[in-house]
Amino acid sequence: MSEEEPPAVPEKRRWKKPKDAGAETRTMTVTAKGVKKRSSREWIARQINDPYVQRAQAEGWRARSAFKLMELDDRFGLIKRGVRVCDLGAAPGGWAQVAIKRGAGAVVGIDLLDMDTMAGATFLKMDFLDEAAPAALMAALGRPDLVLSDMAANTTGHRATDQIKTGALAEAAAVFAMDVLTPGGAFVTKAFQGGLDAALLATLKARFDAVRHAKPPASRQASPEIYVVAQGFKG
Repeated sequence: MSEEEPPAVPEKRRWKKPKDAGAETRTMTVTAKGVKKRSSREWIARQINDPYVQRAQAEGWRARSAFKLMELDDRFGLIKRGVRVCDLGAAPGGWAQVAIKRGAGAVVGIDLLDMDTMAGATFLKMDFLDEAAPAALMAALGRPDLVLSDMAANTTGHRATDQIKTGALAEAAAVFAMDVLTPGGAFVTKAFQGGLDAALLATLKARFDAVRHAKPPASRQASPEIYVVAQGFKG
């Protein structure tokens, strides 16, 4: 599951002038008022004031995570015209939007959460870890040229536990990708720093021409997330 839009809450607005702005430029800082839990207040305020959240809303993207895929695609050239894309953990659909806009021929996404329909994409509401999920994805798409996974387990606040849980999702996505990708295809997955199994990385390096790590600018610096990008599947 990708990031969702921040919930609606009562807001308290303060105007703050950025250091490098001219005399007529102002930015609005918003704080959450009426939310009792401090961590929730901080999360809401961070989301509302995040420039990527603001850009996503202004430009019509479903989530700020759309910018992560755009930045990865700009760097690695992942989305070629006409490619078939499988989007794991697709909700709310930001990555599917990017894939379609950049020329994908077909996009099929899967997530436990409901997703609004989107022209050019097919969304399946089911658990990717369900044993029936791979067959359902293949039936809807055929063999993909690009497998994307922005899946992340619900965080517990315990870093080691979160690494293990998200690492398990990344491993499941990698096994699926290596089972279904067309020769020459690519695979991208979210991982936490230090959370991807060394044996899995070794397998990816043996099965793909190039395997690299990247942290796109849209990924918050405080977040431990990184992305593993594997290209040139050997079949």
